[in-house]
Amino acid sequence: MKPFFTLFLVLVSLQLVGAQTPKLDSLNRLISQAPTDTARINLINKKIALLTDVNLDSAISLSQRNINDAKRINYKLGEATARLRIAHCFNFKGNYSAVKENLKIAETLYGSLKDSAYLLKVYNAYGTMYGMQSKYDSAITFFEKGIAIAERNGYKANLGNTYLNVGIAYDMLSNRPQALRFQQKALTLAESENNLRDQAFCLVNMANLYKGMDDLKGAEQRYHKALQLARQEGIKSIELYSYTNLASIYTGQHANQKAYEFAMKAAILGKEMGDDGIQASSLSTGATNLAEQKKFTEAEKLNKQAMAIADASQQPLNIHQTYSTMGTILKMQGKYAEAIPYYEKSFAVLKDADIYDTQTGEIYAELSTCYEKTGNYNKALATYKTAAAITDSVRGKENIRKATELTMNYEFAKKQQAVEAEQQKQNAIAKARQLALLAGLALTLLLAGVSFYAYRTKKKANTLLESQKLQLQNQKNQLEEQKEQLQKTLTELRKTQRQLVQAEKMATMGKLTKGIVDRILNPLNYINNFALAAKELLNELVTVTQQYQTSYSQTDREDLEDSGAMLSQNLDKINEHGSSTARILQDMQKLLKERSSDMAVVEINSFLEHKINDSLTIALKSNASSLPIALNFSLAPQPLEVNLLPHEFTQVLVSLIDNSCYSLMEKSRRVGGFAAKIDVQTQQIDDHVQIQVRDNGRGIPAKELSQLFSPFFTTKPTAKGTGLGLFMSKDVVEHLQGQMTIDSVEGEFTVVTILLPLTTADSLV
Repeated sequence: MKPFFTLFLVLVSLQLVGAQTPKLDSLNRLISQAPTDTARINLINKKIALLTDVNLDSAISLSQRNINDAKRINYKLGEATARLRIAHCFNFKGNYSAVKENLKIAETLYGSLKDSAYLLKVYNAYGTMYGMQSKYDSAITFFEKGIAIAERNGYKANLGNTYLNVGIAYDMLSNRPQALRFQQKALTLAESENNLRDQAFCLVNMANLYKGMDDLKGAEQRYHKALQLARQEGIKSIELYSYTNLASIYTGQHANQKAYEFAMKAAILGKEMGDDGIQASSLSTGATNLAEQKKFTEAEKLNKQAMAIADASQQPLNIHQTYSTMGTILKMQGKYAEAIPYYEKSFAVLKDADIYDTQTGEIYAELSTCYEKTGNYNKALATYKTAAAITDSVRGKENIRKATELTMNYEFAKKQQAVEAEQQKQNAIAKARQLALLAGLALTLLLAGVSFYAYRTKKKANTLLESQKLQLQNQKNQLEEQKEQLQKTLTELRKTQRQLVQAEKMATMGKLTKGIVDRILNPLNYINNFALAAKELLNELVTVTQQYQTSYSQTDREDLEDSGAMLSQNLDKINEHGSSTARILQDMQKLLKERSSDMAVVEINSFLEHKINDSLTIALKSNASSLPIALNFSLAPQPLEVNLLPHEFTQVLVSLIDNSCYSLMEKSRRVGGFAAKIDVQTQQIDDHVQIQVRDNGRGIPAKELSQLFSPFFTTKPTAKGTGLGLFMSKDVVEHLQGQMTIDSVEGEFTVVTILLPLTTADSLV
C-alpha cells in the first residue's frame, strides 16, 4: 500500500530549523536584551521557526502576537515574516483558509518592499499549501516560479528546499524522471555546502522516491541515514517523517510488530509537535498492524483515536486513511455491513483530490467485496469496475514511467561515455603539456640560478641603501610628529589659558554682581519700609485734618484732599516698584548662589505629590486667592528613582505651580463658572521619566512662547513677576542632565514637560 504520509514531506519548503532547547534559551536571552522593537520582532520570528518543530500551537500563538506588535509600529518586513511563519503552522494543522489569508497579506507586504527574495518565500509557501491538498499541478506551478527567481538571482538559501518540493510534487504525479532530477539537484547543493540539515531532508525525500519505485532496501537505508542526521542536528520533523515511512515499509513487508513500534514512535512525536495529521496517520498505521496480528479489539480502539484526530484536522487524506483503515479492520473480522459506511466516508472526502493510486484501487476492491457479502450486487459490480479502472490506470502510468526511466538511463549512459572519452583526450593533452613543461622548467632553472646570484648581490646593496634611507625617513617623520605634537600642545595651552582668564573674569563678575546686589538690596529694603511707614503717617495725617475740616475754606479742603491722594498714590508706586526690584534682586541672589552639591536619589512620584501640594498652598496664600483649584495626579504605577538636588528642584516646582495659579486666577476673572484644575502626570519613557504639569488657565500667546526662558521676560505685571523663574528652573533641570519645554494654546491650556534621566549605577557613581 502506498503510504499517505509521504505527502506531508511537501512541508519542507519552508526553512525549518532544528528545535533545540539551548537555541531557544539563547534566543529568549537575546529577545529580552533587544535594543529596538524591530530587532525584538526579528528575533521572535527566529524563535517561531524553532518552535514549529516543537509545538505548533505555541508557534501559532507567538506568531499572532508578533504580527500585532509589527503592525503597531508599521514594521512591514517583520509582519510579513510572521505571517509566513503562521501560514506554515496552519498548513500542518490543515487550516488552509487561514493559510491563504496570511499568504495573501504577506505577498502584499513583501511586494511593497520590492525584493524578489521575499516573493520566493511566498511562492514556496503557496506551493506547500497546494501540495498539502494534493493539488500537485498548482503546487508545481508555484515551486517552479520560485526556482526561476532563485536561479536568476543566485538565492541559494532556499533553492535546495524548493528543488525538494517540486521533486516531491512530480513524484506524486508519477513523473519520477523529473522528481529524480530535482531531488538530485537538491542533494548535490547540500553536499557542496556541507549542510547536514539539508542532506537529511534530501535523503528522506529520495528515500520516498526509491520506495515509490519499489526499491525498499534503498529506501530503508536512506531513511535510517536521514534519521541519524536528524537526531544529530535536532530536526524533529525529519525524525518524524523517517518513523512514519519506515513504519510503512515494515507494514508492506508484514513485519507487523516492527511496523507497529515505528508507527507509535511517529504518533508520539507527532503529538509532541502538534502535528495532528501525522499523529492520526501513524495511529491508523499502528492499528492496521495490530489487526494483522489478530489484535482486533486493540486495533479498533487505536483507530478510533486516529479518526477523531483526523476529523479535527480536516485533512482529506488523513480522514480517508483512518476511515478506510477502520473498514479494513472490520472486513478482516467479517463485519462487512459495519465496514461499508467507513469505506464510503473515506472516498467521499477524496472528491476534490487528484490522487488515485494502487492503494485507492485496493480499497475500492475491499468495498466491492463488502457490498457482495451483504447482497448489494449492483454496487459491488460498480465498485469493482472502479477498482479495475484505477488499477489499469496505475499500471499504464507505471509502464510509461518505466519506459521513461529506461530512456533516461540510456541517455545518461551515452552522456557518461562521451564525458569519459573527452576526459581521456584531455588527459593525453595534459600529459604532453606536462613533459614539455618539465623540459622548459629545467632550462629555466639553469638560467634562474645564474640570474639569482647576480640578483642577490644587487639586492644586498639595494637593501642596505634602502635600510639607511628608511632610517633617515623614520627620523624625519619622528621629528615632524614631535613638532606637530608640540604645536598642538602649545595651541591647547593657549586655549586653556584663555578659558582660565575668561573663567576668572566671569567669577570676578559674579562676585562683583553679587556684591552690587547685596549693596542695592539693603537700601532698597529701607526705601520700601519707609514708603510703608510714610503711607501710615499720611493716613494718620488725613484722619487728623478731617477733624478740622470745618475751619478750612472750601478751596483749602479740596487742595488738601488732592495732595493727600496724590501723595498716597506716589507712596504706593514707590512701594510697588521697590518690591518688584527687591524680588528681582533676590532672584539674582539665588541665581548667583552656588548650588548645593547634595545630590540625592529620590522616588519622584512621592516627591512630586508632597511638594506640589505644599507649593499650591503657598501659591494660593501668596496671591491671597480663594479660588478652588482641583489638583489631579496621574502617576506611573512603578517607582521611578532620579538623582535630584532636592532644594533646587523644589523651587522649580514652586515656580511652576505659582505660574499655573496666576494663569487660573486670571482666567476665572474673565470666564464665569470656570472650573480651575492642575494635572500632574509622570510616565517612564525608555531610561527617562517624563513629568508634565498642565493647567487649563488663560494660556500663552504663540508669539511669546519662544521668549519664555529668556531672563527678565514675564507675562505677568511688573508687580507680580520678575522674569527669572522659568530661566532659573530650566537652568536647574539642565544641570540635572534633563530637558524642559513648554507648550500652550492661548485661552485653553499650558503644559510644562520635564524629562529627567532615571537613576543608574553610572549616575550614582
